[in-house]
Amino acid sequence: MGMEKKSVAIIGAGVSGLVACKHLLERGYRPVVFEADTALGGVWANTPDCTRLQTPRPMYQYSDFPWPDSITEEYPASHQVSSYLDAYARHFGVLDCVRLGHRVAGMEYAGVPEEELYKADFVILCTGRASGVPNVPTFPLGKGPEAFDGKVIHSTDYSKMGSDKAKEMIKGKLVTLVGYGNSALDISNECAQVNGAHKPCTMIFRTKRCVIPDFSPWGVNISYFYLTRFAELLIHKPGEGLLLSMLATILTPMRLVFSKFAESYYYGKLNKHDMMPRNSFFAGVASCLVAIAPKTHFKNLEEGNIVLHKSNTLSFCKEGVILEGKFNLVKSDIVIFATGFKGDQNIKDMFTSKYFRSIVVDSESTTVPLYRQCIHPKIPQLAVIGYSESYANLYTSELQAKWLTHFMDGGFKLPSVKAMQRDVLEWEKFMKLYSPSDFRASCIGILQIWYNDQLCKDMGCNPRKKNNVFAELFDTYGPSDYINLHPK
Repeated sequence: MGMEKKSVAIIGAGVSGLVACKHLLERGYRPVVFEADTALGGVWANTPDCTRLQTPRPMYQYSDFPWPDSITEEYPASHQVSSYLDAYARHFGVLDCVRLGHRVAGMEYAGVPEEELYKADFVILCTGRASGVPNVPTFPLGKGPEAFDGKVIHSTDYSKMGSDKAKEMIKGKLVTLVGYGNSALDISNECAQVNGAHKPCTMIFRTKRCVIPDFSPWGVNISYFYLTRFAELLIHKPGEGLLLSMLATILTPMRLVFSKFAESYYYGKLNKHDMMPRNSFFAGVASCLVAIAPKTHFKNLEEGNIVLHKSNTLSFCKEGVILEGKFNLVKSDIVIFATGFKGDQNIKDMFTSKYFRSIVVDSESTTVPLYRQCIHPKIPQLAVIGYSESYANLYTSELQAKWLTHFMDGGFKLPSVKAMQRDVLEWEKFMKLYSPSDFRASCIGILQIWYNDQLCKDMGCNPRKKNNVFAELFDTYGPSDYINLHPK
């Protein structure tokens, strides 16, 4: 028997929370979804107008809910993604389970009397990495935002303003972005559109990141290099065994050739703007750190609408920010920290118990220890969906939801705590093998199929989804391959 339809709480109504709720409903559960925001969609509920998907549309959809025919763009805009998620929630009856404007203050096995309580037998965290506690740098006294005469905000504050108010705020102002991730790229290009070269937007960052114009080096779809079974044969995998380990070692030169092929196309454009990453293109892909630039990004760089500065240090003064080295002042009216979120801290802060806060994240040098990227070995009544990054986050969350609901319904049993911890360490070892030394996050991007296979086998499903051996080896896998995945 499973959990006999016990109560389930889901925290977060983004792409992961919605699909988790949908699959629980299909199995007869009646979950409650707590969403702190006043709209569903997670990060897609509050994004600048210029934000678009980083993943091609066919790879970013639920397997049983294709995009409407009216959406033809390869990379849909943020409002289109938000509408798609809303339509999904309405179609599958998820909206009735969502409590908007309900922020979860904390979790504990014993209730906290002075708080409004909701008792649940199982909790699913679907808050993702891009929410919760903003990652804002700290400064010595007198060298932080208090020394600055202008305005200082985080990128999430900018996004929540709404497009019209945000554009009005930056109009005619010298805007400085701290960071070079997706949010920084979107906001800087919106600033460039509003102000042009007359009031250029400055981007300050510590690490040069691989920001590329497309996923087709020399006209070849890059997914054939990294999202096929053959591509995964070139990589050492968690729990791979002796034969696959030897094969990965033998084929390593081919993996390097693929990386150099991509670099020969992308790095010329990046070098033109002194943005050559210190790591290989493969290392960027393995860490999920490759980003698609907004369409106008390189044009804005060439026209001087966006100015780039690399600096390891940053401090504030009355007129703006000071970079490392000599007195290098960047005059600013507004400074926006596009420095991401403390995703691990967000999970940790969910607990009121010191014990669970101490074990849920482990240490600063490791990723969050999750078996199958979902279950904490020492907290089996808690699942986390959508926390590990991939190049197809939405359908990864869908497979995780199917796996989790099948487990909750008694479809399979978890291994022992020690066995789960060994598996977690194997994945940790893989991530450290191919990622930059300073990178700390869970990214299954280059082992998406290997990971999917593990979930399928746990559910008693055949992981092979193609019609012939050639297609099985060299075709990419995506949401459409798992439409008829029905756990036994």
